[in-house]
Amino acid sequence: MMRKPALPDPQTGRLLAWALYDWANSAYAALIQTFVFATYFTSQVAKDSTIGTTQWGNAIGIAGLLIALLGPLLGAAADQGGPRQGLLRALTGLAVLTTALLWLVRPTTDDVTLALLLVGIGTVAFELAGVLYNALLPALAPRSRIGRWSGWGWGLGYVGGLLCLVVALFGFVLDDAWLPLPREDAEHVRATFLLTAVWFLVFSLPLLSLRLDPPDGRKPLLRAARDGLQQLAGTLRRVREYATLVRFLIARMLYVDGLATLFAFGGVYAAGTFGMSEQQVLLFGILLNVTAAIGAVGFAWLDDHSGPRATMLLALTGLILLGTSVLLVESRTAFWVLGGALGLFVGPAQAAGRSYLAHAAPPHLRAELFGLFALSGKATAFAGPLLVGWVTWLAGSQRIGMATIVVFFLLGLLMLLTVPEAPRERD
Repeated sequence: MMRKPALPDPQTGRLLAWALYDWANSAYAALIQTFVFATYFTSQVAKDSTIGTTQWGNAIGIAGLLIALLGPLLGAAADQGGPRQGLLRALTGLAVLTTALLWLVRPTTDDVTLALLLVGIGTVAFELAGVLYNALLPALAPRSRIGRWSGWGWGLGYVGGLLCLVVALFGFVLDDAWLPLPREDAEHVRATFLLTAVWFLVFSLPLLSLRLDPPDGRKPLLRAARDGLQQLAGTLRRVREYATLVRFLIARMLYVDGLATLFAFGGVYAAGTFGMSEQQVLLFGILLNVTAAIGAVGFAWLDDHSGPRATMLLALTGLILLGTSVLLVESRTAFWVLGGALGLFVGPAQAAGRSYLAHAAPPHLRAELFGLFALSGKATAFAGPLLVGWVTWLAGSQRIGMATIVVFFLLGLLMLLTVPEAPRERD
């Protein structure tokens, strides 16, 4: 008698839909926040690259402050039975809409305000959607595989960002692009913003179509927000009970400030210091996504085997050593080699932080703590971009301004040394 083929595990399907959202939103991180729009703004929209760097830093810093204020409240409201699915859909939709509207930003200083407003709103929506998204991981993944799925999600995200960059480069930007668009008013570059919006929307649909709200119904948003505010206040009053998590969040706050600033200014630095064109910046972005995906997937096994803390410590050590080297080299070739190697440690630092909290967070406070997780990445997120922007302006050198990023990595490493490994119960 022939055995019936095993049916796919429904939970695996939900996890794949969850991981695919990383694929979807990484296009925004890669093309808008880092390699294409950031470079386009500072080199073609702003008055000059130094002023553009300062304006970009101010906008990203203000957005980070709003995320820091709203993230914990949003997470607590979700813990209290708020409309998690509706909020995730609305925030994703707002991020997609503002990204599409970036098409309207022409290469003229007349559009500086519009550009910064759209990027600011889009960044807030993008990051707040990430609060709800990250909080789903411990509810979906077996505890023994949280590190693996976190790493796989980050790795899939980097591949998604990579492929979107490839399509943008060969489809629109190159001189012999698949779809030749007029170079006047930079239509060939602006078309990549429409591509990013469509990519984000289409590949987020599998997750957005799942039932994510609790089976016993949901509270109205205002009631959930009120109850969530009370829950958040209670958590803060009992903060001493969560001393380990507080130290972890402070450590993450420091090193994520460095990573966020690196993402915000990576393309700007490549263009300003090494004179790289939009095409070359895109190619460099493709290289970083390849190495970051390799690092995120490769270190995911170490996360489950040795723990997320050990993975974060190793990743931060690599970021410090290679980040310092990147800032010292004068050769564009050396910049490409060392910058590509740097990417190997970017993904593990992010994925292991997410898995650490997924292991350590009490189930009834997961979304709130992931809101504080977002807070830890945004409470002082304005400091990194503002510091780079102002140091660049005062020193008249992007190289000196970018050196502040390594300081954030070092401080995060020192604080993480005071944090014990996360408890990892087996299924």
